[in-house]
Amino acid sequence: MSETKRSPLAAAVAYGPAIAVFGLFIGVWYAVHHVVLNEQRKFIVPPPHRVLDRAFLDGKARSELLEGLVNTGRIALIGFVIATLAALFGSVVMALSRVFERALFPYAVALQTIPVLALVPLFSVWFGPTRTARVVTCVLVALFPILTSFLFGLKSVDRGHLDLFRLNKAGIRTRLVKLQLPAALPSIFTGLRIGAGLCVIGALVADFFFTRGDLGLGRLLNNYAKRLEYEKLFGGVILASFLGVAIYLLIGWLGNRLLRDWHESEARAS
Repeated sequence: MSETKRSPLAAAVAYGPAIAVFGLFIGVWYAVHHVVLNEQRKFIVPPPHRVLDRAFLDGKARSELLEGLVNTGRIALIGFVIATLAALFGSVVMALSRVFERALFPYAVALQTIPVLALVPLFSVWFGPTRTARVVTCVLVALFPILTSFLFGLKSVDRGHLDLFRLNKAGIRTRLVKLQLPAALPSIFTGLRIGAGLCVIGALVADFFFTRGDLGLGRLLNNYAKRLEYEKLFGGVILASFLGVAIYLLIGWLGNRLLRDWHESEARAS
């Protein structure tokens, strides 16, 4: 009974700070529009109620934004899955063999240091303004953080546990499946959270450059900026952020379900 009575207070403690920050953000937004900007520049930061009215309550604008959200979300999800599978394969190979790690990891670092914007025109030539070029952009943006997190987790296994498996003559496959992969799950989900947001960024960047094919949020944002439709521009930015947050929360929820019964980080959070 006492836990039931305390539940509203617990909810207020859990969600109150986030709600307060959101209210502060809306207040600052209104202050920038009404106080900071002069009359000639107010249009570049429209107030929240006008964004809501012209971007989400207007049927035509809403359907256009939702279409862009679906297309961008599809590209980000496909890129995220491919980057995850490639990172898992590469990290396992490098964790099991130092030779492969020395041979492959420098190229992964080099790939990360190349500006993606410099490669996008090449992707346009190689693949055309197709879904493939957008997916490749997402994979390149997200691959390295996921790969390094996976590799760190696989190589951070407790030395005593690893010696115990070796003492019992466990094979490489047994050590990988029953020891290294379970122990690496916290790092794996950390990498997945980072990679999920980066895939959304990669999909938006690709949309900015590929002006044909599926109409994504990035192209819509570019069009709105050119037409000075800042209410719709802010609406697209809000939807893009919601997409990244939704994927992040989904990965976090999956991680909590897998880790909460045995790992301290998720046990405390739950």
